[in-house]
Amino acid sequence: MSNNAVIVVGGGIAGMQASLDLADRGLTVYLVEKSQSIGGRMAQLDKTFPTMDCSICILAPKMIECFRHPNIKLFTCSEVKEVTGSAGSFQVKVLKNPRFIDADKCTGCGTCTEKCPVKVPNEFDMGMGTRKAIYMPFPQAVPRIATIDKDRCLYFRKGICRVCEKFCPANAINFDQKPEETTLDVSSIILATGLDLYDPASISEYGYKRYKNVLLSLEFERLINASGPTRGEILRPSDRKHPHRIVFIQCVGSRTSQKGFPYCSSVCCMYATKEAILVREHNPECEVYILYMDLRVFGKRFQEFVSRAKDEWAVKYVNGRPSAIMEDPETRDLLIRYQNVMDGKIEELRAGLVVLCPALIPRKDNKVLAKILDLELNEHDFFKTNDPLLTSVKTNIPGIFVCGFCQAPRDISESVTQASAAAAEAAEVAVSAIAGR
Repeated sequence: MSNNAVIVVGGGIAGMQASLDLADRGLTVYLVEKSQSIGGRMAQLDKTFPTMDCSICILAPKMIECFRHPNIKLFTCSEVKEVTGSAGSFQVKVLKNPRFIDADKCTGCGTCTEKCPVKVPNEFDMGMGTRKAIYMPFPQAVPRIATIDKDRCLYFRKGICRVCEKFCPANAINFDQKPEETTLDVSSIILATGLDLYDPASISEYGYKRYKNVLLSLEFERLINASGPTRGEILRPSDRKHPHRIVFIQCVGSRTSQKGFPYCSSVCCMYATKEAILVREHNPECEVYILYMDLRVFGKRFQEFVSRAKDEWAVKYVNGRPSAIMEDPETRDLLIRYQNVMDGKIEELRAGLVVLCPALIPRKDNKVLAKILDLELNEHDFFKTNDPLLTSVKTNIPGIFVCGFCQAPRDISESVTQASAAAAEAAEVAVSAIAGR
């Protein structure tokens, strides 16, 4: 294998952008993604701010381009296990976990999914919807290949069923598939492992996981999505009724050192505004409130976006610090008690649904990768760079670069810009490696 190759770890929007930039330069790219499909968190979103464009409509063409590009080789269901060597000549051991599906035979027809008798919570829908034990994570998944969940499949658990095998028209089911290890020779490495959501269940005053009508922002994102569990209709989980008022609560587990993280997650004020507008689009009769500590809106176009939400969509912004959420046992409505920052008074809001905007955090995989690659992490487990302003993609190890949310909180456009910067740096290493041979 030639040292003009680069490995990109993480198939979200940042990883895909870096891969496409490198591939268009004529370099070989190995795009490694732990889940069954590329797309990342952006695939779960309904719309993007501030243009309110369909998220998957923007993302899907890039996913297809990555899949079809002659210079990009996809490794889904895969993870990096070992790295040796140095800049210009890394050897990366990648473990490819079995799908129990023959990728060359599977046509993505969905017959196996229809016939499977097992239903389990759907992780892509944040557990609000269901999927089968053999499934594709979402309709636009790339590659379009089914996967058998070994932990839920009746055959693997009890030695019975095999219905999918009986009905698969392509004979693609392979229960004997084993993990495969591959060693890739590359000149440089780009990490784009993305983000996770802080679980605020430990902050008992918010009632998350105690009250059904308290949701996380990404759960709500799936709720209003046309491909989500309610096909885009805003229904309360408790009784499937339309909420009369929805309250968004900012900085949940964020900007605090007591219960959560001290940093600002950068995008919460903006996506809450976006989701508030979507509520008003779906149901103009529903009132929407946003309880915030400080509105952190970056740039002129984003400030205009918030102004439009207030003026055109009647979204109500309240500078308040919530102290408790309580449920009315009869109506399942929620009572939000908060301190009005402007005058210090304790006030209350009654809502049919509460949406928490939690801290966005690095994935746990960062710790594993940092150990494998000998990389430094900061105190919050983001990948540490040489200089967050001047060299925001370079790590302490030459030839290894980072981009997107795994380096610091940032939005989609910033992640894409940084991905291109990481690709440019990685390309320089590859060119130097070729010239040095």
